[in-house]
Amino acid sequence: MTTNSRKPIGWLHGEIKTPPFSSDARIEAGCLLGRLQEGEALSMPHARPMTVIGPRCHEMRVKDSKGEWRIIYRVDPDAIIVVDVFQKKTRETPLSVIANCRKRLREYDVISGS
Repeated sequence: MTTNSRKPIGWLHGEIKTPPFSSDARIEAGCLLGRLQEGEALSMPHARPMTVIGPRCHEMRVKDSKGEWRIIYRVDPDAIIVVDVFQKKTRETPLSVIANCRKRLREYDVISGS
């Protein structure tokens, strides 16, 4: 893909900035999002599928000196949709995060006509 064909990123919730992300973690997240925009499919250790949220949904893993961050995103044909950004504090993704992501995507799909 050329730079002109990069998929845009749509933000439904959350942001990646320093603070609370360290500068290094922010740069890593930006680089991984850029790879997604170019059409690359990320896999472990950078991302894993989150089918519990929905089709084409994934959880990006970003390590930070203060902990670990997760970026929930969906790969749509025309965009990368960031659904949530949160600091991971337990082994399991909190049920409230899963429920909020599902709700945001349902609302987004209604508005966008997807």
